[in-house]
Amino acid sequence: MKKVKIWDKKFNNTIMEKRIFNIENRFEKREDGKEVVVGYGSIFNSKSENLGGFYEYISPTAISEETIAKSDTRALINHDQNLILARQSAGTLNLSVDEKGLRYEFSIPETSYGKDLAINMKNGNINQSSFAFTISENGDEWTTDDQGNDIRTITSINKLYDVSPVTYPAYSNADSDLVVAQRGLAMYKEKQEIKEEETDLVARSLAKLKIELIKRTK
Repeated sequence: MKKVKIWDKKFNNTIMEKRIFNIENRFEKREDGKEVVVGYGSIFNSKSENLGGFYEYISPTAISEETIAKSDTRALINHDQNLILARQSAGTLNLSVDEKGLRYEFSIPETSYGKDLAINMKNGNINQSSFAFTISENGDEWTTDDQGNDIRTITSINKLYDVSPVTYPAYSNADSDLVVAQRGLAMYKEKQEIKEEETDLVARSLAKLKIELIKRTK
């Protein structure tokens, strides 16, 4: 039997991942004059684009109120830590989970880049959202669908780092953001390969035994 080459189980699952969703966030001006951004950092049960050999879903179980409570999440522009818009611990970022996904809301800060964001959102130049996270240990599952596509389902997120209005779906080409998922895919494929080899070995053993029994009855 082929030697097992499954990834070292000690690999670091704390590597941050980022995902973008093509769902419109919106700019609102409230009655009190406050300019507010409302959007979703993630969407549950929504099939991702091809992430380099697999597709991904985020389960409704992946993010809970407990996850939000233990994560001092920031709102950033394009995941840039220098362009901070709001923060949970400061009481300026509101996060919640509903049937749709991870909802965020914050008031536009009186900063130059905050005002730039407001203008770009009003003009429709920025209308996508992304979020950065790490998964829990054993926080994802792998399957293969009827079309032969490998599917990753994220079932438990350990920590939320930021939610971001974004300009481009940059993660499509950001291999570093997908390293945990790619490792998981490699493990899944190797396990499937081992399972197929074991099934083949059993089938060949049964066939050999059947031949031996036929010989003995002659």
